[in-house]
Amino acid sequence: MNRILTCSILLLGVYQTLLAQVWVSQPKRADMWHENPSLSFQSGQSTGIIINAQTTFQSIDGFGYTLTGVSADVIQALAPAKRTSLLHELFGTQAGQMGISVLRIGVGATDLDGEAYSYDDIAGDISLRKFSLAKAQKSLIPLLKEIKSIQPGIKFMATPWSPPAWMKDNLATKGGSLAPEYEATYAQYLVKYVQEMVKEGLTIWALTPQNEPLHPGNNPSLLMTAGQQNKWIKNHLGPTFVQAKLKTKIIIYDHNCDKPEYAIEILNDPETRKYVDGSAFHLYNGDISALSTVKKAHPDKALYFTEQWTGTKGDFAGDFMWHIKNVIIGSLNNHAQTALEWNLANDSNFGPITPGGCTECKGALTISKTGEITRNQAYYIIGQASRIIPTGSVRIDLQGLPKGLNGTAAIRPDGKIALILQNETSDLIKTNINLLGKHAAMDVPGESVVSIVLDVRR
Repeated sequence: MNRILTCSILLLGVYQTLLAQVWVSQPKRADMWHENPSLSFQSGQSTGIIINAQTTFQSIDGFGYTLTGVSADVIQALAPAKRTSLLHELFGTQAGQMGISVLRIGVGATDLDGEAYSYDDIAGDISLRKFSLAKAQKSLIPLLKEIKSIQPGIKFMATPWSPPAWMKDNLATKGGSLAPEYEATYAQYLVKYVQEMVKEGLTIWALTPQNEPLHPGNNPSLLMTAGQQNKWIKNHLGPTFVQAKLKTKIIIYDHNCDKPEYAIEILNDPETRKYVDGSAFHLYNGDISALSTVKKAHPDKALYFTEQWTGTKGDFAGDFMWHIKNVIIGSLNNHAQTALEWNLANDSNFGPITPGGCTECKGALTISKTGEITRNQAYYIIGQASRIIPTGSVRIDLQGLPKGLNGTAAIRPDGKIALILQNETSDLIKTNINLLGKHAAMDVPGESVVSIVLDVRR
């Protein structure tokens, strides 16, 4: 029987008692993830929020970050016991742990690496005999293996910031486009990357062909228009993945919400779309509703939210509330299967970076040279969702939210219901939560976010 249907039947059957765990974050008070008393449910329905577990939407793969080269370096540099403790805190699924379930990693360097490099920087090596993961063996690969030992089901999404420079028309790591004569070679390069990672015991769950393809000003970077990406996937990347019998998903675009037409143009091509699982978005421009625009045009294709930064000049409370509204609640309510923040960790100087890389990107963690760990905005943003919504949950319908309250809900694989509510106003909002003919009074403090787990029992 379908798992979603099974859960719905349980909720409609003999299960009558509702138990609720509640955690509240009030960023202006620096009071984060505070456990509150459980809700008390009474018989009968009341005005307020209605949870409809029978109306289901997308499955949820999970929440997480990009594990850049600098993230791997600063975490790997911790004393072994401290590193292991931190990784359990981040990736463990026991009480008090974050349960991060998706990690995005660079294919070669991101702009938050000490240098710009690829896994084959030998010009003209079209046979890829010099391909090597050696630069990832220092920190990244050992760290991924340790993470996988803690959470075996972790999903790795790989993204290149640039092809090897010799495959580009400007012969540089920054900007330029993929040279036509190397289109087939580059597809083989990405296949080889996936295969070599498998040899390390690391399965690449999904790959986006290019990080921010319309932003060639970063280092590394590449300009890849929708037409170029469409042609390359159709003629090279897709067929090469099929020939190699890879199960890695191909997820297109991976850029801002102001250009949903990029993804739609590619998905409109019947030859290309058969190789494509879905499309990915960031929110440095545009509106999160762009995901629903793509969903409406291509309802059979998945959507993912894959990056949003917090900056060194940002305000903790303001960043936390904006990201919860847009990256967490907004992306889920617009059909995203993942919600990822940007960099997991960096040092006290917000580096190292490549020449020309991001100088103001604040990691979820700041790790000093002496091993002191500071938990920043993005740590709490992801934790507000990842702690209560595990992989395999399914978003469900939520109605009756009072003015000023944002929210989303999901039914988990264990049948429990997870609910996230955000009060954007400065005033206390009093409402009720209705489920299975019962209701509970719920007070949502001003400028707060509340995570709730409802446990339906006999």
